[in-house]
Amino acid sequence: MDMIHITSRLHFQDFLHYPDIRVKAGNFAFLTGRSGAGKSTYLRLLNGSIPADPGCIFYRGIPLEEYQILPYRKQVLLVPQGVYLAPGTILENFHFYYDARRQPRLEAARAEDFLRLCCLDFPVDTPCDSLSGGERQRVFLAIFLSLATDVVLLDEPTAALDEATAQQVLSNLKDYCSAQGLTALCVCHSPKLVELFADQVIVVGEEL
Repeated sequence: MDMIHITSRLHFQDFLHYPDIRVKAGNFAFLTGRSGAGKSTYLRLLNGSIPADPGCIFYRGIPLEEYQILPYRKQVLLVPQGVYLAPGTILENFHFYYDARRQPRLEAARAEDFLRLCCLDFPVDTPCDSLSGGERQRVFLAIFLSLATDVVLLDEPTAALDEATAQQVLSNLKDYCSAQGLTALCVCHSPKLVELFADQVIVVGEEL
């Protein structure tokens, strides 16, 4: 199986040191490790949001520094922990993110498909300020999933959800990624969810 990402001798500043990691194309992989091990930082390194110092990151066999960073980040999409939804409706927030990326806006019916994928049965004209924390997290996730083209990096996408909803969301996400040929790397603190859904488990935690 082809490798979508390979990292070698990867460090961040003077305190995080990662094992050499190979992420297989098409896998629904999980990144685990104790708190403070640098899981979120690792996703940001893969996404190119922060530079490796030192270390090597290869995407589809090519060093990260050979890519133009903005197109690369569209291919390797990071869904951060921090949820940001602008004032307005759910559909207006889809438009907000599509406009920011200068991409054609998603039609309302297609946006609703992504909401259902994230276990939300809401009309797209629902005001975002009426949503609970878990609902906002799933709207945010739905928007980013609709933008994913090759790799999606998920930083605790079910942290605000109860166990049953978290299982259904991850089941839907895994099925969707498989159908679309997407590779996923997900930070998760639930051993049960990892056991249920992981094609590959990557453990980080070594510190200098």
